[in-house]
Amino acid sequence: MKKRGRHLICFPAKMAKMEVKTSLLDNMIGVGDMVLLEPLNEDSFINNLRKRFDHNEVYTYIGSVVISINPYRSLPIYTPEKVEEYRNRNFYELSPHIFALSDEAYRSLRDQDKDQCILITGESGAGKTEASKLVMSYVAAVCGKGAEVNQVKEQLLQSNPVLEAFGNAKTVRNDNSSRFGKYMDIEFDFKGDPLGGVISNYLLEKSRVVKQPRGERNFHIFYQILSGASEDFLCSLKLERDFSRYNYLGLDSAKVNGVDDAANFRTVRNAMQIVGFMDHETQSVFEVVAAVLKLGNIEFKPESRVNGLDESKIKDKNELKEICELTGIDQSVLERAFSFRTVEAKQEKVSTTLNVAQAYYARDALAKNLYSRLFSWLVTRINESIKAQTKVRKKVMGVLDIYGFEIFEDNSFEQFIINYCNEKLQQIFIELTLKEEQEEYIREGIEWTHIEYFNNAIICDLIENNQTGILAMLDEECLRPGTVTDDTFLEKLNQVCATHQHFESRMSKCSRFLNDTSLPHSCFRIQHYAGKVMYQVEGFVDKNNDLLYRDLSQAMWKASHSLIKALFPEGNPAKINLKRPPTAGSQFKASVATLMKNLQTKNPNYIRCIKPNDKKAAHVFNDALVCHQIRYLGLLENVRVRRAGYAFRQAYEPCLERYKMLCKQTWPHWRGPARDGVKVLFNELKIPEEEFSFGRSKIFIRNPRTLFKLEDLRKQRLEDLATLIEKIYRGWKCRTRFLLMKKSQIVIASWYRRYAQQKKYQKIKSSAIIVQSYIRGWKARKLLRELKHQKRCNEAATIIAAYWHGTQARRELKRLKEEARRKHAVAVIWAYWLGLKVRREYRKFFRANAGRKIYEFTLQRLMQKYFLEMKNKMPSLSPIDKNWPARPYLFLDSTHKELKRIFHLWRCKKYRDQFTDQQKLIYEEKLEASELFKDKKALYPASVGQPFQGAYLEISKNPKYKKLKDAVDEKIIIAEVVNKINRANGKATSRIFLLTKNNVLLADQKSGNIKSEVPLGDVTKVSMSSQNDGFFAVHLKEGSGAAGKGDFLLSSDHLIEMATKLYRTTLSQTKQKLNIEISDEFLVQFRQDKVCVKFIQGSQKNGNIPTCKRKNNRLLEVAVP
Repeated sequence: MKKRGRHLICFPAKMAKMEVKTSLLDNMIGVGDMVLLEPLNEDSFINNLRKRFDHNEVYTYIGSVVISINPYRSLPIYTPEKVEEYRNRNFYELSPHIFALSDEAYRSLRDQDKDQCILITGESGAGKTEASKLVMSYVAAVCGKGAEVNQVKEQLLQSNPVLEAFGNAKTVRNDNSSRFGKYMDIEFDFKGDPLGGVISNYLLEKSRVVKQPRGERNFHIFYQILSGASEDFLCSLKLERDFSRYNYLGLDSAKVNGVDDAANFRTVRNAMQIVGFMDHETQSVFEVVAAVLKLGNIEFKPESRVNGLDESKIKDKNELKEICELTGIDQSVLERAFSFRTVEAKQEKVSTTLNVAQAYYARDALAKNLYSRLFSWLVTRINESIKAQTKVRKKVMGVLDIYGFEIFEDNSFEQFIINYCNEKLQQIFIELTLKEEQEEYIREGIEWTHIEYFNNAIICDLIENNQTGILAMLDEECLRPGTVTDDTFLEKLNQVCATHQHFESRMSKCSRFLNDTSLPHSCFRIQHYAGKVMYQVEGFVDKNNDLLYRDLSQAMWKASHSLIKALFPEGNPAKINLKRPPTAGSQFKASVATLMKNLQTKNPNYIRCIKPNDKKAAHVFNDALVCHQIRYLGLLENVRVRRAGYAFRQAYEPCLERYKMLCKQTWPHWRGPARDGVKVLFNELKIPEEEFSFGRSKIFIRNPRTLFKLEDLRKQRLEDLATLIEKIYRGWKCRTRFLLMKKSQIVIASWYRRYAQQKKYQKIKSSAIIVQSYIRGWKARKLLRELKHQKRCNEAATIIAAYWHGTQARRELKRLKEEARRKHAVAVIWAYWLGLKVRREYRKFFRANAGRKIYEFTLQRLMQKYFLEMKNKMPSLSPIDKNWPARPYLFLDSTHKELKRIFHLWRCKKYRDQFTDQQKLIYEEKLEASELFKDKKALYPASVGQPFQGAYLEISKNPKYKKLKDAVDEKIIIAEVVNKINRANGKATSRIFLLTKNNVLLADQKSGNIKSEVPLGDVTKVSMSSQNDGFFAVHLKEGSGAAGKGDFLLSSDHLIEMATKLYRTTLSQTKQKLNIEISDEFLVQFRQDKVCVKFIQGSQKNGNIPTCKRKNNRLLEVAVP
């Protein structure tokens, strides 16, 4: 794109890049679909993958199969924007992506009612687990919303962290390697909203619990607990944070760069809570994990018995003790299970001792079984939480994340059954791929031709045949009486499988392997679909047996730990089964068969994961490693199957839309059916008829070269169209510019003419204004001269008159001043004369009165000084301020005291004026209490600082007292819980004491029922002691209705307040003062008897609480501390 002036010009080469992407063929890096790769061989396949990988294109198609290369870094291709970009789009419409396959599977399930399964395979470190997470996150993002749906989605997604923590580990190839196979069925309703799910697990690598290869770790959960749990939590599990304390944890790889075990532990606990684990279940799970970890610290020492047999003893029993405390197992029972083995045969029981090697085997077997069963229980428990709650018909999408084909330097029983599983998956993959191809050909009406491919059924039969298969031979050898070893198993294989073309052994009868030095004597080799794999026979029998001694099972069943007891149901003595449990191989074979049956009922979708290097490094592509994975994944075979008939197929509408510009009859719009348009297009381009075929809804293209020819023609045509568009655009741009300039010239000319006329008019107008101003100025000056002359004449007359009037005024003033001076002189002379006369008359009295006058004057000055100093030394307005200025003079003593009294009264009044009515009432009550009890009752001083609250029980707010509230209509003055003293034994019963304007009420504290109601008029007296107690008696009027049972003897923590309020309320209502009697001995009327209540000093057993005891029929004694 270049600038010319201020206009942008686009060249054809740039126009193609700006085209909107509508197909994976647009702007394609390498080949997006391997079916279109030309030429097709291993080198071109790898080169295409490398080219796309170098440009951050980690996904490539083989038809509907997605190849995923692990980039070992984060790429910005999984954002919510990307999810929306691939949502409801055709599979081949955009660049290859895992979201495209996920969307295709989800829409097929939702719209076409087809159950789906997504098979994710590849070796460890290839990104299978991440791929399964991406599939689930995409489905969760595009399905429905709502509180229940979101909860189901969250539980399904949060099941991953839990299973990863317990089932994943760090290996030399992958920091988060899945050490088990997982298959999850996600269930949807008719709308496509998730209802729940079911998880199946396959072959947990439980041998990792007790031993890990160099450079690898145990399962994540062990390190997460020790790193992330709090000190208190670790203490409850009897664990320490130091990894080196535990034999089952390898120290060389305990810490992994970029992995925060502490944060992951918090994530796992949160995920368990979201999935639905109860707190006690979570605690039980971690207790089992701690027990497994501590089992590895149990060590044994040899001992010889009297009979010469070897036995073993536990070295340090502290670890055993802590394990038993965690699991609730009797220590002696577990210790015996590690030292003895009981064998039952019909009615006989034989107990034998275990030597050190056998004891260590029993310990490790228990640890492996305990962890493996715990993992299975976790899967079952998660299934209970995430299973669909409704029983409506469900649609199912299965996601299979399972180990890929494994070829190590040392391959054992685990690699054997893993590779067997991959053989079965490859078999069903080829069968379903062929079936899918055949169904599409039949659906489109295309003739189906037989496709030659390698059928690995012969390898599957070698392994799983019920009579002569390797697994059958292994089970038969495990069940055979007598001495059974790995060597006898290999001999049996050499006898049965020697003639099989895919079985190789140096000890077999086949002479061609006798001198093969690459094949050791203790190994056998199987030629799998992915290549030859050599298996070391050592450990096959033991691992297939997977034997746990019955003594250990029974010891586990006896545990008080509910989870551990549930994990070992076979330990129940009531359910002893002498039948040998199924072997590991037979169990796995049955699981695989169930899985295959399940997959065959669903529409398959495949994700083949590849890791580009063994260093887990970004931007590194190892050709040899990728080539090895391509072979064992059978990707070239898959491409050949897809290309055996027609390499490319596309619906008529998008095909016509993409290539219609190559034919004049179809460009720019085709009005007829799309199929006819494609026929016209292909006839116009003269494509040979053998290169394509017309289906019912799609066009089938046999050779990729034909498609690439169409793409080249389209690219050239797009450049020509871009040139044409640019030419038309330039012409339009020039015409638009010319018309704009023409229009602008007219506008500018009209504006200029207008401006010129405006300027001429303004010049004429300015000249007229100047002439007018000159004329007006001349007239104004003439008028001004006339006005000035007239003004001067008027001013002269005024001045003359003013001077004359002034002369007259001055003359009159002079006359008046002279007359005034004469009168003043007469007055002064007269005054002096009178003064002289007075002085002569009173001179004899002046000296006699001078002392008194001076005294009065001095006294007046002192008083004035005194009041001024008082003004500046006044104390604060606080009534409790005792400060007062000192008296300056003795003669002011009475005045000084009176002023102090008046000032104090005044500031007290000012302070009282600030009180509200409520505060005045409180102070009045306090004052009343002071008058009643000060210096009389020892309890009074403690009550001075306590505010009188009255309503200590919130009866109106507490629903417990609703019945009591409804029964009392009047305003409640005081509500308090008191102790009513029993007349018979002196014991106290809690009652609610209510005081209203007219009554005193006692109610039951628990039920709220009113027990007694006494009008205030019937209360005659209140008696109490002078000591520091809360006892008081309410005396009732004899003969009144309330006095039937006698007086009330009560005890309260707020005695002063209750007595004061009762006194004031009685005075207000009856206008009579209530008699308050304060005495250490008074009489109380109980029914017909009068009882003396006597207060004595004494020490108490229950602290400082007064106690009341009935001494005899006439005396109640209250002991006060």
